Amino acid sequence: MALEARKTGLVAAALAAALGTACQKPAPPAPVPPEVYVAAVVQKDVPVYLDLVGQTEGFQDVDVRARVEGFLETMNFREGSFVRQGDLLYQIDRKPLEAVLAAAKADRATAQAALDKANNDVARYSPLVAKQAVSREELDNAHSAQQAARAQVEAAAAAVDKATLDLGYTRVTALISGLVGTSNVKPGNLVGRGESTLLTTISQIDPILFRIGITEADYLRIAKRYPERAGTAPRMAGIELALADGTVHSSKGSVRAIERAVNPATGTLGVELVFPNPKFTLRPGQYGRARALIDTKTGARLVPQRAVQELQGQYSVAVVGADHKVAFRTVTVGPRVERLWMITSGLEPGEQVVADGLQAVRDGMTVRTRPWVADAHANETVEEAQ
Repeated sequence: MALEARKTGLVAAALAAALGTACQKPAPPAPVPPEVYVAAVVQKDVPVYLDLVGQTEGFQDVDVRARVEGFLETMNFREGSFVRQGDLLYQIDRKPLEAVLAAAKADRATAQAALDKANNDVARYSPLVAKQAVSREELDNAHSAQQAARAQVEAAAAAVDKATLDLGYTRVTALISGLVGTSNVKPGNLVGRGESTLLTTISQIDPILFRIGITEADYLRIAKRYPERAGTAPRMAGIELALADGTVHSSKGSVRAIERAVNPATGTLGVELVFPNPKFTLRPGQYGRARALIDTKTGARLVPQRAVQELQGQYSVAVVGADHKVAFRTVTVGPRVERLWMITSGLEPGEQVVADGLQAVRDGMTVRTRPWVADAHANETVEEAQ
């Protein structure tokens, strides 16, 4: 009996152990670390550009004005076309000025006749005074008449010259070669009354000017980098001009002139750039963006822009270490270079930063990494992470 009771107890214990094992739940598997895309910190020499928005102006903008009064007879050009220096643009009625010229010539002839008579009187009286045939007073009067007649001839000649000049102004010609604008007057209009009427404007557009305003900070940065150029003629060249449609002007420009003083209203220093424009692609008044190389950063450290986070003026990146753990690090940023961002401090070349998947990571988290590949249209260097 004792043996059977013992067997029964062992069976019961075994059955209880088996039931306990069957009721116990298995431990849950460890969570899979999130997957992120990482890029290595690139180190290379980077050109630093200064991009400034500006507007084109004609190299010369010449106002064409009526310099004499008269009715406009003809307009001899097509508005908006290219004209050459000396081309006839307008013809003003010549008849009134031709009459003025004829009258001036008649007055000059009359004055010359009076001068001839005065000269003859002086020549005749001079020997007679020695013989006391005429008085000294008569000779003096003849000399006075001669001087007055000479002055009248000079005045009449000046009137003829002015009338001739005015008659020439009835032919309004192009003072420079360039692009002519629309006409402000049409044939039949009275021009030049009381003031020189503005007829049209001609712009020399090859080359063409591009005016920009550089901030005081940018000016000081350039001036401190090139102190030897202070007060010398501008020498910066190789400047690109991006146009409104996103294209780049075919010819590179250079600095033509720099304003004497900073504009106190805008806080900018005016700069004139000059660009060749042989195909007349550029017109006065167009907006664009000039890009000038002002510096080269040697051994600059670069990361994708999307890897940098900004919060209240502080910049940070998520660095993935060799143990695949994430550590957020504060960095100091420099200028952007295409789709990359220059890091001036806080990172070392070769370190890995999270370029995609930042929203899913926290400081100290273990992650799985994959190499981040730049967008094919981003013009970025493809970096492969280990």
